[in-house]
Amino acid sequence: MHIARAHWPSANGKTYESIYLRESFRQDGKVKKRDIAKLTHCDPAEIAAIELALHHKGDLAVLGSLDHVRVEEGASVGAVWLAAAVATRVGLVQALGTDVAGQLALWQVIARLLDQGSRLSAVRLAQTQAACDVLGIRHGFSENDLYDNLTWLSQHQEQIEQRLFAARHAQRTPTLFLYDVTSSYLEGDDNALGAYGYNRDGKKGKKQIVIGLLCDDEGAPVSTEVFRGNTQDPKTFGTQVRKAKERFGCERVTFVGDRGMIKSGQITELADAGFHYITAITKPQIETMLSRGVLQLALFDDTLCEVEEADVRYVLRRNPVRAQELADSRTGKQTALAGLVQERNVYLADHARATVQAADKKVRAKIARLNTSTWLRVERAGRSLQLVVDEDARTEAARLDGCYAIKTDLPATAASTQVVHDRYHDLTEVERAFRTSKTAHLEMRPVWVRTEDHTRGHVLVVMLAYLIRRELSRAWAALNVTVEEGLAQLATLCSMTVTVEGGASCLRIPVPRETSRALLNAAAVRLPEVLPHLGTRVVTHRSLPPRRQLS
Repeated sequence: MHIARAHWPSANGKTYESIYLRESFRQDGKVKKRDIAKLTHCDPAEIAAIELALHHKGDLAVLGSLDHVRVEEGASVGAVWLAAAVATRVGLVQALGTDVAGQLALWQVIARLLDQGSRLSAVRLAQTQAACDVLGIRHGFSENDLYDNLTWLSQHQEQIEQRLFAARHAQRTPTLFLYDVTSSYLEGDDNALGAYGYNRDGKKGKKQIVIGLLCDDEGAPVSTEVFRGNTQDPKTFGTQVRKAKERFGCERVTFVGDRGMIKSGQITELADAGFHYITAITKPQIETMLSRGVLQLALFDDTLCEVEEADVRYVLRRNPVRAQELADSRTGKQTALAGLVQERNVYLADHARATVQAADKKVRAKIARLNTSTWLRVERAGRSLQLVVDEDARTEAARLDGCYAIKTDLPATAASTQVVHDRYHDLTEVERAFRTSKTAHLEMRPVWVRTEDHTRGHVLVVMLAYLIRRELSRAWAALNVTVEEGLAQLATLCSMTVTVEGGASCLRIPVPRETSRALLNAAAVRLPEVLPHLGTRVVTHRSLPPRRQLS
């Protein structure tokens, strides 16, 4: 790595100089060069400091003995450099832009990947990470600027998603989209999109927002959208069809959605757009088709079977693993109820004043709670209870265990039975993205914002962070390390600040230890030897309460 200077004459007779931080590398047997940073507008003292550090890069201790040079611990650089490099690779930098707003948005994405939390925590993280030096942020910022940046993200979401889509699908437009929704509960009542609705998180009495995620055929997020918390799943579908048709310019696309998403109204919307669908039908719908003779129970096996009716294909299968899980669940429920009956009988025998009615009521309540009333009941026999199993009803309840039917209007010439089955099961990619984004690594919850723009911007940040995490997960799959563990390891790689008297300084990057090198190599990321130290001022407007301050 070295400082390169280029001189070029202009039409007015003057000669101008461009200064670059450049490194040489070998590729395909040839020596090539690439620019790490443009230093033309840096202070001459800063450039001199970088040259000084490069000159003594073999023995940095020498700098400590030089007059007017100080070496001290710098900010953490390993994780933020890796995240920035991968963000560039997946097209995030191009999509967000390189102006101040784009740089702040990129830092919000990287901060979400590294440490989650609020905008305030993102500012404090920037004070310990070499965020400004790596991303080239020259304008100081606080948490207020990051909140304003969420508004910018919300207002520019359509353009950002379009640029990402164009970058990823420049060579091939996807022919299939995966779509699903989830909900995220809110702490508090003041979120502009918060409303009471079907709560998937099991948090009764809390308002929520509904989040839709559109992914391409490889499971990579394409677009996200936030709806009011009382929006039903099918009501979110029409906007996704219009996105694919109008915004992304797709033709002959197949949408994959679960059985509660694509219904008759959504099928009509897809047909009007010239699109196809792959979904599944519910157990009651399977029962109806069995009674009509369209399907036969014997067709449900662990091998795929296909039935066609009125240009609609049904792919049938019985999953033996799922069937066994349901059978074990029924056995477990019966055992638990038998234990409760025995416990109540012992109590009745030991307590003469205890009533059979009260014991009976408790058992019946548990039967209802376990949803076993169709094949289990409790009867009284004097001062004791007896659990009765209706074996015929239990057999009937287990008739469709593990059975499912996938429905599509795709012709057989366009997709085979196996392809239709596999594409429906690709919805697990969307479910994985939701798990990672909501409660696992990226922690979309708790939602720390209230306005509509801030909420949409926050969800977009999480989606963009998932793109980086997804790339790292694939790169590190062979290393037997989680993304969280890898980022924590690289966060220990700190720079050293080399300061020359007069204020000029640079960041010298030490050689990574073996474990860090393995992570960087697997991700195909190369660390620079030195970075300009911009000295950007990052501050917070909120102080820690006394109880959290160090004593």
